[in-house]
Amino acid sequence: MKEYRITVLGGGAWGTALALTMARGGNAVRLWARDAAMVAAIRQGENPRYLPGMRLEPPLDATTDLDEALRGADCVLVVTPAQVLRAVLTQAKPHMPAGVPLVLCAKGIERDTGTLLSRIAEELVPGNPVAALSGPSFATDVARGLPTAVVIAAGEEKLAAALAQRFSTESFRCYSTDDLVGVELGGALKNVFAIAAGAVTGAGLGASAQAAMVTRAFAELRRIGAAFGVRPETLMGLSGFGDLMLTCSSAQSRNFSYGLALGRGESLAGRPLAEGVATAAIAARIARELGIDAPITTAVAQILEGALTIHEAVSALMSRPLRPEAE
Repeated sequence: MKEYRITVLGGGAWGTALALTMARGGNAVRLWARDAAMVAAIRQGENPRYLPGMRLEPPLDATTDLDEALRGADCVLVVTPAQVLRAVLTQAKPHMPAGVPLVLCAKGIERDTGTLLSRIAEELVPGNPVAALSGPSFATDVARGLPTAVVIAAGEEKLAAALAQRFSTESFRCYSTDDLVGVELGGALKNVFAIAAGAVTGAGLGASAQAAMVTRAFAELRRIGAAFGVRPETLMGLSGFGDLMLTCSSAQSRNFSYGLALGRGESLAGRPLAEGVATAAIAARIARELGIDAPITTAVAQILEGALTIHEAVSALMSRPLRPEAE
């Protein structure tokens, strides 16, 4: 059988964890990162910046050279933050093998344009089919080989199923779907809702308030999804409900942790990247322009802008007109 060669673009925690998973599945993996010191450390079997104290087994091949990283690849996992995807793909385009699948592994919406990540990839690299990998998963769990289930989405179900089969291992189970937009929206918006859940917890408003926030966030996610033609069952799955539950319940989540700090009134300077911060404002704008009722998304955006306090936001949400729960 021909060796399957996977390139991973991005040397953060998630990129390194996915590279390890692909290598454990018997694939030939090469990881690309900009930072030469990080690449050198990964070659030595560690990523002290993003996965401190963890031995990387099996050893990973890593490089700072995009041409070297992409040469001969059968599949490319793009694991760079959502807000730099356009820049990375622009840089990678001259070296990208024609026709190989691009699997987007970040979760977000482009802040300046409101464009979904798959649309950016289709625009910049039109000769390569686009897929997305999403679901309830922490990089440290995946890197340690703990049981994890995710979903692979692509416009063509056949491609999604083939990638799911290729990526699955004993501890990393992949489901497939052709609802690419649904998977992307679930992954992007759960980050915003995780900030809200963290803020409620950090402000000491109680477990009941947190449960109410997460439940109504899911209702909001379904309303937004319906406006985009997303299938309801997609949002009930791993990339919607599953990811929302994980991200809104653990300080391992950067977005929940960011919300916790916000609710406690702690300094936010120097905190790890929380994609929900970049997504909140553009998601609120999209909802407003499409006439979608999205009070939690809007409140998070206003809190992050400093236009509203957490207690003011909760008071406003609690005083909204009463309505049937199904709406």
